[in-house]
Amino acid sequence: MEKTLHLDPVAGSGARDTSPRQVFLDACHILAHQGHATGLAGQVTVRDGDSSRLLTLALGTGLEEADDASMLLVDEHLTTLQGTGKANPGVRFHSWIYRHHPGVRAIIHTHPQALSALSMLGIGMPVAHMDAAMFHDDCGFLAHWPGVPTGDDEGALISGALAGKRSAFLVNHGMVCTGATLQEAVYLNVFAERNARMCLDALAIGPLQPVEPAAAKEAHDFLLQPAIVNGTFAYWARQAARAAKSSIT
Repeated sequence: MEKTLHLDPVAGSGARDTSPRQVFLDACHILAHQGHATGLAGQVTVRDGDSSRLLTLALGTGLEEADDASMLLVDEHLTTLQGTGKANPGVRFHSWIYRHHPGVRAIIHTHPQALSALSMLGIGMPVAHMDAAMFHDDCGFLAHWPGVPTGDDEGALISGALAGKRSAFLVNHGMVCTGATLQEAVYLNVFAERNARMCLDALAIGPLQPVEPAAAKEAHDFLLQPAIVNGTFAYWARQAARAAKSSIT
């Protein structure tokens, strides 16, 4: 049975601007709309083409405030090359990941409530529902929090926790999601928070029943198809845009 989807990621919405800078803004607005904006914690970065330069937000800018003026282009040492301001010092561990995982093009790290709460239990990312199957055998676990990730030691530990996987769950902290595209990293980050909320709700009643590994592997591959990832991202971008528009009318 054919399980590969071929979707128009902007079906029914009109053509969207898919330039790198607009996708970056869409990513920030999606994360804010999905409840990932908690103070100044967390970072969004994406490689600038094939270089070691990164696009990120200026320190002090909330995800919902992201606009052209708040975007920075920085080098791997976080020196500002274009834009006004400086990068969040937490971006330093992103540089470690990019350096040691050349296939990674984008990184999302936020502190939403459910993921933060689940990280307090000292367990790896559970896969007990189909909507969490993208994390099956594809999520590392850092079992000891190294402290605020602004130094080289923390960067090395978090980079090592990925170990070739797309995501890593950090005890007493939260989630790091990477992607071959920024759309993929956002998709993983949003579904990680959804999974954390579901797990906490279920654990309040009883133990989790994990998805059978073969079924989880099948669902993992299905849910990470670019058509599904990109279509979901475009849908979330439209949601965030409508919400922003309604808030000012």
